[in-house]
Amino acid sequence: MGTDTSKGDGPEPASSGPAAPGRRAGSPHQSLALAAMLFAVSMTFIDQTIVAIAAPDIIHELGLTSTQMQWVVNAYLLTLAAFFALGGRLSDIYGHRRVMLIGTLVFVISSAMCGAVPAGDFAQAWLIGFRAVQGIGAALMFPAALAVVIAVFPVERRGRALALFFGLSGALTAVGPLLGGWLTSWTWRAIFWVNVPVAVIAIVLTLLARIPDRSKREPLDLPGAVLVALGMGLTVLGLQQASTWGWDAVATWACIVVGVLVLAFFCWFELRARVPLIRLRVFRDRAFQIDTAVLFFSMMAFVPVFFFASVYAQVSLSASPNQAALYLLYFFVGFGIASQWGGRILDKRGARPALKLGTALGAVGFALWAGKLTTLSMHDQWLYAALAGAGIGFLLAPASTDAVNRAIGASYGEVTGITQTVRNFAASIGLAVFGTVLTHRTITNVEGTLRDKGVPDGAAGDAAESVAQAVTGQADTRGPSGSGPVADAVKDSMQAIRMDFAQANQWVFYGMAICLAVAFLFALRHPGTRVTQDSPEGAGRAQKE
Repeated sequence: MGTDTSKGDGPEPASSGPAAPGRRAGSPHQSLALAAMLFAVSMTFIDQTIVAIAAPDIIHELGLTSTQMQWVVNAYLLTLAAFFALGGRLSDIYGHRRVMLIGTLVFVISSAMCGAVPAGDFAQAWLIGFRAVQGIGAALMFPAALAVVIAVFPVERRGRALALFFGLSGALTAVGPLLGGWLTSWTWRAIFWVNVPVAVIAIVLTLLARIPDRSKREPLDLPGAVLVALGMGLTVLGLQQASTWGWDAVATWACIVVGVLVLAFFCWFELRARVPLIRLRVFRDRAFQIDTAVLFFSMMAFVPVFFFASVYAQVSLSASPNQAALYLLYFFVGFGIASQWGGRILDKRGARPALKLGTALGAVGFALWAGKLTTLSMHDQWLYAALAGAGIGFLLAPASTDAVNRAIGASYGEVTGITQTVRNFAASIGLAVFGTVLTHRTITNVEGTLRDKGVPDGAAGDAAESVAQAVTGQADTRGPSGSGPVADAVKDSMQAIRMDFAQANQWVFYGMAICLAVAFLFALRHPGTRVTQDSPEGAGRAQKE
């Protein structure tokens, strides 16, 4: 076993002498730095769910269709995925603190502009445009904020710090629907304006924390930045729009295939670039490969569960949006508690035990949760939702921390850009695939119910498709209306349709369990090494336990 060389409250400047006891004058204040980064990234997590709650009010006031509203949501996620890698690299070149502050300013200014959207012909373009700028701000802010936490805390305390970072910031995603419901009762514009005071607090705390801002005088790989943004953007666009365009549409597959080809060309280009945007040789580290694979398959469940559990609660359990947010809190109770344990396991024993425990517990939790969806009772599901959340909580911080600890040349921003890109890409795939499964199974189930009510096959199929589109929020229509025989049959069958939707969601949640099971198989192959020293070549400082 080697000896840890990271002592004290933060990394030493290159020219500094031996560390003195206590926090040195001019050294970063770890608690303030962690709090500042949490306030900053909380905006990005809350923003992923808060807008969905305000969607009906936005549609009504601005005269948007629900497809246009979907673009308001997707514009943020699309630019977020496309520019994460660039944001991470920029933070390495120009300094983590500087890029974090710039990203925060871009994010909050665009948030204020979203809240100030004027009604009229330009409303759609205005809102979608500034939502896209919000995504760019988040892509600059998040990798830089995570890199600040990594740089400020020494290795032996990093796991616990990042467990708190991921635990609290992840739990804030569940706050989005609750906060959105409360703010929307005043005005939907407040869901964007609430970011202003949060950003001010984050900026003030960042300045008070005296975070060092080291930069690398390296050229920026602009061709690589364009290639990765284009490749990620096209691929995620195709996946996001598959539910609207259809999986059999030429546009869907054209975006996905061209995007994948561009990403393949990007990898070829980066391997030959003198100063690449992403040093792909980091993937030669087997532990980094496993960490990335575990993050990929677990994020296919973690991010989509917000949407699918919320829609299930509102449709099958007849819950209000605020009640649906409380339903998600079961998941986050398990997630929040386990994330702290996961960080301690990482600090003491390395990532492998936490990854194995988390993926196994998550697979079991999602499977048991799926089996209870048809009880149509929150009371019967809370334990299994908490188990699923605990599984994700155990693995998220250890996998992310172990990956960034292996950064080449301490390029923490670059590696966080990679891991966050993987997470967002996996979430997009999960939403697209599971959304298709949910819609298909809902149509099949509802069609069978309506046929049993005596509705002819053709009419039953059309009505079932309309109902499925309405409850999954993927169409401009809202299902049959009026007093015709088909509409009457649908109204008379609503209790059975709620069960049909619950059964369709079982397929989704079992799919999430399978994703965690695949992640478990990867976790078994983790080499069991851990980084125990802060050094410019962290990836080469791993040791066997």
